[in-house]
Formats: sequence, structure tokens, C-alpha cells
Amino acid sequence: MLAAALGLAGSAVSATVPAHRLAGQRIVWSFPGASPPAWLLAGIRRGDVGAVLLFAGNGTDPARVGRLVGRLQSAPRPPLDPPLLVMSDHEGGPVRRLAAPPYRGAADLAALPPSASLRAGREAGAALCRARVNVDLAPVLDLARPGSVIARQGRSFGRRPRDVAARSVAFARGLSEYGVAAAPKHFPGLGGARETTDAAPVRIGLAPAELRAQDEAPYRAHIARGVPMVMVGTAVYPSLSPLPAALATRVVRGELRDRLGFGGIVVSDALDTPALAPFGDDGRVAVAAADAGVDLMPFVSPARARAAQAALRRALGDGTLDRARAEAALNRLMTYRRVGALIPRGSIASSARRC
Repeated sequence: MLAAALGLAGSAVSATVPAHRLAGQRIVWSFPGASPPAWLLAGIRRGDVGAVLLFAGNGTDPARVGRLVGRLQSAPRPPLDPPLLVMSDHEGGPVRRLAAPPYRGAADLAALPPSASLRAGREAGAALCRARVNVDLAPVLDLARPGSVIARQGRSFGRRPRDVAARSVAFARGLSEYGVAAAPKHFPGLGGARETTDAAPVRIGLAPAELRAQDEAPYRAHIARGVPMVMVGTAVYPSLSPLPAALATRVVRGELRDRLGFGGIVVSDALDTPALAPFGDDGRVAVAAADAGVDLMPFVSPARARAAQAALRRALGDGTLDRARAEAALNRLMTYRRVGALIPRGSIASSARRC
């Protein structure tokens, strides 16, 4: 399985990898406009950039976005660097970065059999494949608890864990048929959140037993089927840690890695979010996320991403961050970028169809 392959990649990265690369490759970079900026191309050339996150401001037509991504992927980079991870949020329904299907959102699909979610995943996969996007930060696995922000937004596949699991796994399989990796979110679950972490700090007061039996249950289904990535959210779960999930060792390594046995790539929700403002500047937040076990850290603002990279580099230099763990994270990323398309069919990380 992919998770095992990623976990055994320990010899792929040499201890001579400079700190600026170990830091920069952990950032998911964003940029404005429909053309790659010079600073981003320079970062790819240095080997500092391994992942890019696209928004609607980068373009919504799949063919045009595909040409943009082609420029990114064809930019000169170090000889052994594999193709970039190119990410987008294309859930369907109210959250679509491309002007393309699926037009039904998760709440619509919740009233239909899982086969409809499979079709929606295929529609999303086909659109993202045309745009040359290889990671979809979807599906949403949050439960539609009464009054939850996810339910109000129409982004949940249902209230019961088994329904969310069945429909979201089907959606992820549809993506994988077009070579697009799913990154289900927002671990350990935003079903208890009444406000969005995009606007303010959020605390979810669920007990560990309920989180594990209910909110985390759909993740077990995805992990059992070989999902290559999981996104960790930025809400605080006081019963687990006083820190937001993406900054909490007990959540990332304790719950996701150790308890659920996930060996793939952990990506956080965007770290330059108001939800994390009380927990320090971008550098401090990035170092905390890396120390907790997050592999990839998206930033919406290029300037704030550069500040995070600089802080990660300093932390590696002074020993605040463990270099062996940083190398292990880079190993997982590089291994997936090299062999992610070679996963045996039948898992939700396999690829088969042409765009």
C-alpha cells in the first residue's frame, strides 16, 4: 500500500539536503494571477518549491489552468526533483475552483446512493485532470451535526459516519480514476463547529470518545483503502490538546498517525488563517505544525509563506526542529511525487482513465 511505501522511504533523502530545501518543500505555495510569477519559478529552480495551491483567481477554465500548470511543471528544477504537487479545492456544489462539474454538492449527494458520489468524483477528477491538477483537497468528511457550519454550507455527506464514509470514499475513488489524489478533510472533524475557521478561532468541546467513534470514523474507511493524504483542520479540541489540531502533536501524531495508523502525507488546512492568529506569527505556527507532524503547510499569502519558510529554516539550523523528522517528511513527499501513480488498482489512490 502507498502508506507503507511512503513510510519506508527513509533512505531517499540525503543528510546533505540544505535547510532551505527541507523548509521550502514543506510549504504549499500560492500566487495571484494567471501566470507563474518570477519568484515562484526561481523557487522551483532552486528546489525550494514542491507543491502549489491554485484558487479561482488563477483561472477557472480547465484548459487555461492546464496551460498554466504546464508552465509550472516544465520550469527548470533540480535533476532529481519529481513533478510538483498541484492542489485545488474542487469539492463540487458550493465549493468549485473550476468552472466545471460536479454541480451537486455533498449535501445534495447525501440524499442519493453512493453511486451518485462516485459519478461526482469522476466529474471532478475529469475536470482537474484537464487542468493538470493532481491533488484535490476534498472530500469533506465532517458530519452534518445540527447547527454546524459545515451543514449550513451544504458541504457534508450526512450526519451518520457510515453514510459520510460510503459517499466520500466513492467520491475519492472517482477522483483516483483520473489520477487525482484525494485529501479528505478536516481531521479530526469540524462537525461540532458552529463557525468557520476561515473567520475566527474555533473550539469544539467534544469528548475523545465521541470524536473517535463518530468524527474520526470516516477517516478509518479512507485509510483502509489507501488514501494518500489527509488534511488536518485548525480548530481547537480542548479534550485532546490546548493547541489547534494542525499544531497539536497529540492530534497529528497521536490520533492520526499512531491510533489510526495513517502513514501517508499529512497536509494542514491553510495556516495563515484567522483561526490561528492567537497562537503566534506565521513562523511560529509553521514550526509548531512541522513539530506536530504535518508534512505540507498551505499558505494563501506568498509573503506569509516566505516568512514561514524562513522560520522553518532557522528552526532546523538551531535544533528546534528535528532534522531526521524533517527528512522523513520530505521522503514521504518525494516518494509520493515519484510513485503515487503506481499504486495497485483497487485502492482509492490508483489511476486509470485519461482526461
